[in-house]
Amino acid sequence: MGIGGPDRTAFEWQGNWQAFLPIALTNGLLTIVTLGIYRFWATTRERQYFWANTRFIDDQLEWTGKGLELFFGAIIAFFVLLVPIVGIQFLAQYLVLNGMPVVAGILGLITYLLLFWLIGFAIFRGLRYRLSRTSWHGIHGGSDEPGTGFATSYLWKTIVGFIPLGLLIPWASTKLFKERWESMSFGPHNFVANPNWLNLMKRFGLFYVLPVLAAILGGGALWKGGDDVGSVGAGAAAAGLLVLFFYIALPIISLVYFAAYARETVGSVKLASLEFDFTARSSDWLMLALGNLAIWFAAVIVGLIGAFVFGGFGALMSQGGEVDPVMAMITAGSSGFLIILSFLIPLMLVGPFLRYRNWAFFIRHMEAGGEVNLADLTQSETAALRQGEGLLDAFDMGAV
Repeated sequence: MGIGGPDRTAFEWQGNWQAFLPIALTNGLLTIVTLGIYRFWATTRERQYFWANTRFIDDQLEWTGKGLELFFGAIIAFFVLLVPIVGIQFLAQYLVLNGMPVVAGILGLITYLLLFWLIGFAIFRGLRYRLSRTSWHGIHGGSDEPGTGFATSYLWKTIVGFIPLGLLIPWASTKLFKERWESMSFGPHNFVANPNWLNLMKRFGLFYVLPVLAAILGGGALWKGGDDVGSVGAGAAAAGLLVLFFYIALPIISLVYFAAYARETVGSVKLASLEFDFTARSSDWLMLALGNLAIWFAAVIVGLIGAFVFGGFGALMSQGGEVDPVMAMITAGSSGFLIILSFLIPLMLVGPFLRYRNWAFFIRHMEAGGEVNLADLTQSETAALRQGEGLLDAFDMGAV
């Protein structure tokens, strides 16, 4: 039940794709023209639209971040990641060539652990930055924690989660969720989160049951093939089961597990007297995933149609009698350019609309209950970051 009664939800998405299309289109074109530099300002425009069209209780959210902050964050990520990694690779090659492979191996292991530490650091700082730039009634959130402690916890908890054949992954992910959010605040209030990882084990167990079942069915298919284990029919059946498992069953299991994970974690979050909930079921996540796949498919189809039309146009212009070599070159170049555009334009809209759908999905299934006393809400005193989540994007983990 949302704040304000059963007929009114605490969160409401008020956007529509028709209003978002001009933003996505101009962002894409400007990003192409500037060779990717404008993407930081494009992200800011997207978030301004998403936040402004999200109502929480009685007011819209506001995104106060700047494109320049994201740009500076990307520059910092470049020097923190790319430059040291390139230097370490050259050093490792030098050590191997000079008869010190063990030292090179130790260096590689340290680098791998450092990367995991940096991922945890990036996740924490990304959330801290986004809360500090999210405003509601003029109040923003944030954290005074630098993120180094969470990064260390992320490193060892992730390792512990994977050691017993991955059985403790739910434990690690829920504990890290709790630790991350309980380091955050909004206004004068700190978040509280108490997810129970044991509630996730039944669904997580499907990751162990289904591979065994697939192996049994695959073995049965080979056995039914007769004495000739290499028979074409049995081999094809076993290969088909593997394809079904990796490309259909495994993604569905992931969605089923993540649906439970989202409900368990978000449903455990509290802020003062507010209690949050996330209502999306497995079927909702499946429809979201299928819709996102449909967007990719539609973009590729539009690109193929454009390539066929413009390719045919170029071939038609090249036919006939004698053709001026200069005109032939111009025609071929124009045709090739139009073919590239026919793919580039629809594909550049895929990312923005996936983020649009994901954000709208998140807001439509978010709920909160409790009481909010605006008189008690004072401005947060947490320090605000001066750069965006460039490190998070560098690991390809930058969500909306």
